[in-house]
Amino acid sequence: MEKSVKPYSKDGEGKKTQVSKMFDSIAPYYDFLNHFLSLGIDISWRKKAIDELKGVEHKQILDVATGTADLPIMMMKRIQPEKIIGLDISKEMLQVGHKKIGKNGMEKAIELMHGDSENLPFEDNSFDAVTVAFGVRNFENLEKGLGEMKRVLKPGGKMVILEFSKPTMFPFKQGFNFYFKYILPVIGRITSKDPKAYDYLYRSVQVFPDGEKLVNILQKTGFNNNKCKALTLGICSIYTSQK
Repeated sequence: MEKSVKPYSKDGEGKKTQVSKMFDSIAPYYDFLNHFLSLGIDISWRKKAIDELKGVEHKQILDVATGTADLPIMMMKRIQPEKIIGLDISKEMLQVGHKKIGKNGMEKAIELMHGDSENLPFEDNSFDAVTVAFGVRNFENLEKGLGEMKRVLKPGGKMVILEFSKPTMFPFKQGFNFYFKYILPVIGRITSKDPKAYDYLYRSVQVFPDGEKLVNILQKTGFNNNKCKALTLGICSIYTSQK
């Protein structure tokens, strides 16, 4: 099995460039498809990830691969930090996010920035907490991206990752794989007009080092207190770490 996959088959473009183009192309449909294809369960996943920040310092939060700002908006409603900066490589996703933030009257509390998750434009020890929802799977260099998040965290700060994982329980595993591999790409292709985006979703989940593998990578990167919590029979997992 290949260790890394890209959305498109163009040899001359790196994964980072292709991921940016893919999300630009599906930005208008992203929120609808997220909720529709997950039957709305993704909302509860985000709430559980945010709740991991309760009881710890979270005044200044960085949300990496913020997309359309779903997580920052929900964080502001749920735990009321002083400031959230959301960073993403896709300008079109950020445009959708800006509109959502405006509708919620959160322009002063949430700032969105265009940037590279593997080269964060912030000083060391800048944030109380760092979050990323469904984004680390898309990093071109996973360890570099994790290292950057560790760098900008304050000592003792907490990182929360929410990411798809692979269920192992029979027959749920087989049903999940069939849906992800055959049904979801067809729906995504028809709705988003990008024939590759949701095929890439399945392939990227298959090669991603989930569960204990990611815990080991976090440990290798220098994080402490690394934990993995499986959600919905293993479709998704929450990873928590401290600097």
